[in-house]
Amino acid sequence: MSALLRVSAGIDAVNTFIGRSVSWLILIAVLVSAGNATIRKIFDTSSNAWLELQWYLYGAVFMLAASYTLLRNEHVRIDVATSGLSKRTRDWIDLLGHIFFLMPFAGIMIWISWPFFWVSFRTGEISVNASGLILWPAKFLVLAGFVLLFFQGVSEIIKRIAVIRGDIEDPTAEHELPPAVEEMETGADLSERMKNK
Repeated sequence: MSALLRVSAGIDAVNTFIGRSVSWLILIAVLVSAGNATIRKIFDTSSNAWLELQWYLYGAVFMLAASYTLLRNEHVRIDVATSGLSKRTRDWIDLLGHIFFLMPFAGIMIWISWPFFWVSFRTGEISVNASGLILWPAKFLVLAGFVLLFFQGVSEIIKRIAVIRGDIEDPTAEHELPPAVEEMETGADLSERMKNK
């Protein structure tokens, strides 16, 4: 299990680096958007390339940071429904969800997005918009995002098995419930204490 945990740690390190790095693309996208708007207002000119660059940048953040979001346990979940269950039951739900839902979905998306990207790359596909950008980098982001998500799924499965076996402490314990659910539980505890006074 220690060798698998080292593999998991390596995957986590790569996705952490990528996730933190691509977050800077939001700033670049905002600057591109502001610059484009300013040029359009002052010089009454614009280019579709600037608009397409914005969605390239947002798409890069969305696709490449998805695996980091999973690593940090900050993705959309049904914690409101499962928060009343025991920790061990939630661990099993996570493990089975990763194995039977996340991994097949990510695998299918990799299988579908490879030809989607490759045909675009091979043909030099360009946007149909005037002065538009080449499209294969955007299509590559779809493929890359699902590859990263697939490997992060492998890492999460390894860690969840280790947690269930008692080999490691839960690395997501600090992110176990989203803030809204924690506030609901805190509010419920507070109202219960007020009744008892």
